[in-house]
Amino acid sequence: MKPAATREAFGDVIVELAEQNQQIYVIDCDISKSCKTTKFADTFPCRHINVGIAEQNAAGVAAGLATMGMIPFISTYAVFGSMRMLEQIRTSVCYPRLNVKIACSHGGLTPGNDGVTHQAIEDMGIYRTIPGMAVIMPADYHATKRLVEQAVHYDGPVYLRFTRDPLPKHYGADEMFEIGKGKIIKEGGELCIISIGDSLHQALEATRILNERGVGVRLVDMHTLKPLDTALVEECIAKTGKIITVEDHNIYNGLGSAVAEVIAESGKGILRRIGLRDQFAESGDYEALLQKYQMDSAAILQRADELLKM
Repeated sequence: MKPAATREAFGDVIVELAEQNQQIYVIDCDISKSCKTTKFADTFPCRHINVGIAEQNAAGVAAGLATMGMIPFISTYAVFGSMRMLEQIRTSVCYPRLNVKIACSHGGLTPGNDGVTHQAIEDMGIYRTIPGMAVIMPADYHATKRLVEQAVHYDGPVYLRFTRDPLPKHYGADEMFEIGKGKIIKEGGELCIISIGDSLHQALEATRILNERGVGVRLVDMHTLKPLDTALVEECIAKTGKIITVEDHNIYNGLGSAVAEVIAESGKGILRRIGLRDQFAESGDYEALLQKYQMDSAAILQRADELLKM
């Protein structure tokens, strides 16, 4: 199957969902071409609002629409959707728990060549701290379509993070997903790898190599950072006791931190975190950046070897 960016999946599925549900609106911030919402704008011009380069206004418009029973999707880049309009989302959307969805492209290092200004490495951690906000990053095209569909039916604010660059398609079109419930991709009893979003590709490659070496790996796609599937993490701790988290995000307050909290509260288990280690990346090819900052399959294998020797 041809690789596809998850932003492409959002652009496709939001039109499909809007055909069935007249309450769905899209609020753009003058980058509809990049966020793949031009088809929505052409198909449903009366339900498409472009506020211009004014993300804070987008948050206010979305909040107003939600009070009238609509389901607005704010569409922008992850750096702007998580930081420029954060106060408005916190106070006008999350505090009254309005049914607003924030659908952001260019998550993590996938904007590679766009550089630091467009690489969102803090966004999921920022929204994880806001009460009542669900935080989701699908791993591929089909997962994105299903989780956006789930977000429409989820009562409350949701942050959805998509990729700029194409990703391999790991799931079939009929695969089912549920917000707050991680997916077990492979079973194994020696080590657990928990990934989120585009990092699943690297985790799958590392798992394949470990399996060839005779190592039993339990691989989890934790597509929902919040609400975290705590029961599944506890199950991983009980099953293997050794966990590696993999995320295209700062290691602080992301997936690694969330899993570390569960491990700390359970009082058992060993964890190694893979992600950006409290630093900005640089402009460059996405795959090259993953390699440079030790966020690729080779880095996972290195951490796996460390844990397996313990």
